[in-house]
Parts: sequence; structure tokens; C-alpha cells
Amino acid sequence: MMKAIVMRIVFMGTPDFALPSLTGLIEAGHDIPAVVTVPDKPAGRGRHLRPSAVKECALGLHLALLQPGEMRDPAFIQELRGLAADLFVVVAFRILPPEVFSLPRIGTVNLHASLLPRYRGAAPINWAIINGEKETGATTFFIDEKVDTGSWLLQCRVPIGEEMTAGELHDLLAEEGGELLFRTVAGLDAGTLVPKPQEGAATRAPKLTREMGLIDWNRPTGALHNLVRGLSPYPAAWTRWRGRTLKIIKARPGPAGKHDKPGTLIYAGGKCPLLAATGDGALELVTLQPEGGKALSAAEFLRGHSLNPGEIIG
Repeated sequence: MMKAIVMRIVFMGTPDFALPSLTGLIEAGHDIPAVVTVPDKPAGRGRHLRPSAVKECALGLHLALLQPGEMRDPAFIQELRGLAADLFVVVAFRILPPEVFSLPRIGTVNLHASLLPRYRGAAPINWAIINGEKETGATTFFIDEKVDTGSWLLQCRVPIGEEMTAGELHDLLAEEGGELLFRTVAGLDAGTLVPKPQEGAATRAPKLTREMGLIDWNRPTGALHNLVRGLSPYPAAWTRWRGRTLKIIKARPGPAGKHDKPGTLIYAGGKCPLLAATGDGALELVTLQPEGGKALSAAEFLRGHSLNPGEIIG
């Protein structure tokens, strides 16, 4: 017996983070008259046009697709209006103007990867780890004119492990967020959810830049460990080595206590063969990626590069 269609939903999203939410809504029996995503963008060395992960998923599911260049385009807004949606659902998309988010009968719900009002902004997953948080989560809320400030509906909490990277937390929150969104839509359909204003101190999670990943070896080991895992696997923390960029993909705290001048590379041997001195100890460099090369374990890196005594990176 087929599931009854519960709600008519236009889905808006771009990266793979949004995929569990989209497929979850379809599996729940909701009617998805259209999916909205960004235009294809040039990527790679050949600069060939590449579709978003959401577009590829929508095409595979034979869903109608909209790719507006401008969210205020009158033709796009008219097309949305003609879909007569009960609800718009937004997961990792663009900022919507009022002309768009006010169209549905119920409103527009956003899934955000933090416990709002903490970590409002473009990179909540990364900043939660960079700042050494032990817990984060996801929030569903109604979009209003100010970014990430609308009344919230549901939240879920997840612990952040001491070795967890941004990539691992991303995948976990994508799945947990999809489940949270399913429960949110069900609650809205049943009329059991009451929107609540966000309370507490707001913090920011601004868009990541390359400069943010530059390692200052004078900082404490714990802060550098958090920076590396908060930017892993992308865009990756980095330093300078022999005049070129060296990405640090994975690291872990090394022996405590003063070693050498911060940034000094130390061949330790054994299971943790490569250390870099920090402001208060050492950071074990587990996986490194030289400029123009592939990611290497510390042992592989050392087989291809001999260290000079007292050599400093950064």
C-alpha cells in the first residue's frame, strides 16, 4: 500500500549535505513538485561546468529542476508561485529574499547545522570544531529577513569526539539533520509544533577563507589540533615548507612540554615519526599533502623527503 502524500514541498539545496534531507522527504511520501539549486559552475583544471550534488540527485529521481541565476527574477518567482507549495524546505542553499520565502502557505523551513543561536553563518560545522566544542547539533527554523535568526522548531544534539574531523561531523549531521527535518515536517503537518524565538548568546560562523587555515606554530598544541581537524579534509590547515604550501590533513597532540623553537620538525621514529614543535609542546603530523602532490602518511612523507637538523616550517 502506497504512503499518502502528506505535504507539497519545494526543496532548495546545493551540496551533498542536503541529500539525506531530500531523499528522506521523498521516502516519507511527500510531494516534491520541484527542486531548486544553483546553476552549474566551472570546476577542475578544464573548468568544465559541474552540476551541484542536489541537481544530480534530483535528475536521478526524475524531479523537476529549477536553477535560477537571480533569486528575485520575476519569472522564477512566478514559477514558484505556480507550484502552490505548502512549504519550502531549504538545506545549505542561498539567502532567500522575502519575495521567495513568504510564498508557501505554511512558510519556509531551514535546516542549520548548529544549535542556534550559536554558530550562525556559513561554516557552523568547521567553527564548532575549531573552537573546541564538545557538542553541537542541528536546528530547524522558519526563515525570516535576517540570516539564521528565525523562530526555531526542533533541535537535535550530537557529541563531538576528540579526534572527530569536520568531514566526519558533516556526514553525521547530514543524516541526523535529515531525520530532524522529517520530524519537523511531520509536526508542522500535524499542527503540533509551536515556533519559539531563539534565546541565548549568538555566535558567528563566518565563511572560511584560505588565510584562516594558516598555522601559527606559536599557538598551543590543543588549538592547532582543533584547527587541523576543523578544516579537514577541506579546505585544510596549511603551513609553508621549503617555499611551498604544505597541507596538514590529520594531526594529533604530541608529547607535552617544551621541545624546540615552534615550527621545528622533529623526527621521532616509531609509531609517531614526525612532530612539529608548538607553543607549549608538539603536534604529531599524521597525514600531510605537499603542494601539487597527494596526501601522504608521515612515514610516506619521510621516505620521500629527508629532514635537515633543526628544520623549521611556517
